[in-house]
Amino acid sequence: MKKIVISSLVVLAFVAYVLRSRFGGDQTATPTSNAAATNVVLGTPPVTYKDGTYTGSVADAFYGNIQVKAIITGAKITDVQFLQYPSDRSNSVRINTVAMPLLRQEALQVQTANVQTITGATASSGAFVQSLQSALSQAQV
Repeated sequence: MKKIVISSLVVLAFVAYVLRSRFGGDQTATPTSNAAATNVVLGTPPVTYKDGTYTGSVADAFYGNIQVKAIITGAKITDVQFLQYPSDRSNSVRINTVAMPLLRQEALQVQTANVQTITGATASSGAFVQSLQSALSQAQV
């Protein structure tokens, strides 16, 4: 019984930490991915993109497909638009209503497809990364 209580407390603490880091504190800050931080630390040059609009591949998000379009202006990702996303189930709508703006915002911030997985939207996050990476591969100089 003691192990169950301790395990539950650890899980609750982790959930509180994740929620606080996502939604609490400075509302203007968005978490950056480890990949973006690694690029800075290792000194790898930033990726350069050609201006244009690039459509990513369709990626399976378990309950439907995700496909995005990346818009590059001034060699930077200036917009990411969702062309397809799971929306035929109320749970999918609820999950993607929260996840899509967060994924888009972080991609714009880190300027790559290397974004953090959104808790509770693992399949959507993975499909987003796959589709956006496909679009950005087309845009690379």
